[in-house]
Amino acid sequence: MLSGRLGLETARIPHDLRHGLLYLDRGRLEVENGCLRFMCAGGGAMERGDWQIPHQAVTLILLGPGSSVTHDALRILARHNTGLAAVGEGGVRFYTAPPLLPDASARARQHARTWADPDRRLHMARRMYAWRLGEVLPVRDIAALRGIEGARMKESYKLIAQQVGVKWRGRHYDRGNPTSTDAPNQALNHAASAIEGAAAIAVACTATIPQLGFIHEDSGQAFVLDIADLYRNEITIPVAFAAARDFEKQTTRTLESLTRRACADALRRRKTISSMIERIKAMFDSDKGGEEAIEDPSLPLVEGPYP
Repeated sequence: MLSGRLGLETARIPHDLRHGLLYLDRGRLEVENGCLRFMCAGGGAMERGDWQIPHQAVTLILLGPGSSVTHDALRILARHNTGLAAVGEGGVRFYTAPPLLPDASARARQHARTWADPDRRLHMARRMYAWRLGEVLPVRDIAALRGIEGARMKESYKLIAQQVGVKWRGRHYDRGNPTSTDAPNQALNHAASAIEGAAAIAVACTATIPQLGFIHEDSGQAFVLDIADLYRNEITIPVAFAAARDFEKQTTRTLESLTRRACADALRRRKTISSMIERIKAMFDSDKGGEEAIEDPSLPLVEGPYP
């Protein structure tokens, strides 16, 4: 209706030319003289100071603990189609975010087409298992793939527990009483929740569809769970077992706190959310099809040493 008014239409930069994610914590996001600024108190991931934010060049701002945002800041972000998400420290939780409103629907439409076609859906599931397990499995039945993955995971738990130095008696989880299990199992639950938070950020940033998973099906976050599982051997299990081991050596911090902090450190150190975004792009932005699209996996089944 008012195309070009005050130059706002031409000020918007397409998302494929932006820099991606920006993490802010322990401060106030506000507007001064038409520019976005962040008054940071320090003590977190950022240094204390008055930071100007290049909001037009960022796809999604992640607002961490100890932060607040003004109405004017929300308005200017919406005007320039820059997303804002409230997250846990290091991205271990994804609390809420307004719709990102991406520039185009191509990736979401490709996601929907791939999911709706049974052959392509199975192909994508095989591709994700190949990334996870370190080899392309010849099986073409999703139930059989899940069975193979379950057997491999049992061995992974044992091997990683030995390398980290914790006692492992098997995976046990009671949804009605999650604290009834031993420390390694509880830590796994906390770590899995943290990595799912990071995966939710990646899914939101790429404007893909959380409900349409290729391995998980019933959950409203099925695709988020698919992406999180890609990092189970690389991050979730070793970080959880290391937290359980460290928990037994101290009495000042809870197991949940230790695990979440360790996950946040691992996510930052390994740039995991960026890696998740690239994985999603590889799934839907490539023109390749058929068997040749199942790439040589880059996520090993077991990789050490662990923390």
